Amino acid sequence: MLARRLLLYIVTAWVAITANFLLPRMMPGNPIQTLIGKITNTVTPEEIRAIRLSFGLGFHQGLVAQYFTYLTQLVHGNLGISITLGAPVSSILREAVPWTVGLIGLSTIFSFAIGTFGGALLGWTRGSRLDSLIPTATFFQAVPYFFLATVMLLLFGSDLHWFPVLGAYSPTVTQGWNLAYIESVIRYGELPLIAIVLSSLAGWMLGMRNMMITMIGEDFVLMAVAKGLPRRKVIWHAARNAILPSIANLSLAIGLVVSGALLVELVFNYPGVGDLLLQAVLNEDYPLIQGIFLVITLAVLAANFLADIVYLWLDPRTRTVAAV
Repeated sequence: MLARRLLLYIVTAWVAITANFLLPRMMPGNPIQTLIGKITNTVTPEEIRAIRLSFGLGFHQGLVAQYFTYLTQLVHGNLGISITLGAPVSSILREAVPWTVGLIGLSTIFSFAIGTFGGALLGWTRGSRLDSLIPTATFFQAVPYFFLATVMLLLFGSDLHWFPVLGAYSPTVTQGWNLAYIESVIRYGELPLIAIVLSSLAGWMLGMRNMMITMIGEDFVLMAVAKGLPRRKVIWHAARNAILPSIANLSLAIGLVVSGALLVELVFNYPGVGDLLLQAVLNEDYPLIQGIFLVITLAVLAANFLADIVYLWLDPRTRTVAAV
């Protein structure tokens, strides 16, 4: 079963890579002219050709030749050179991706863990006083996350000075694996992380609560209660089956971690992939756009494949089907 799924993901990756190649070339504008306009207005045809060759754009070639050139460079790990930044796309992504993965990844893990645990508890104790938490959670979910981030930035950052504002670390510290830098990164990341967790918590919580309520009425749970199993074990058996839809959603959320939270990164001036993608689109930076979308696509596919493996581990019925 996993082998078939892996083959499907490989084919999907090839289709996505092809679409990733075609979409930027369907956009209006010419990246070479954009770059030349930023340099000078007097450029000879020979210099234009040299620029094309140096950036590996291949726009002097036909579309098919460009495609095979793109695939060849991709196999060798060459994502081209950013038109606007003048640096290899791979090195630019190596700098931006860790910031986004650190912020959005931790936010996703925290919101999933807190929401899933809270949803299981709310589902098991439905009708209790704990249900008063639901309106609060849904309120934060209803508020646009970038608006929530802006309010929190102004209130807790600018007015109360509880958190630092703008950026990913203090400009007074030296970058590197030193305690001052790590503490600064954590402090600057706290407020955007809290904003993202609050805005996404209700989705995990309500989804898990509804599934838990459904599972409580299943025969295997009623049988476990009738046998007198400890309450903790009964809740675990119910939650283990109720969490399966959340695992599927988590795989998508993890896959999209690399794409970043564009508006939150803009609000907090955070140097992540979301902000980088916006700048690449505004500047018609085709190589950078392609590199970002490629990383996002592969991350989503890898996360979905990981979710399939987790499904096999959590649900024995899928292993039986696969064996048949």
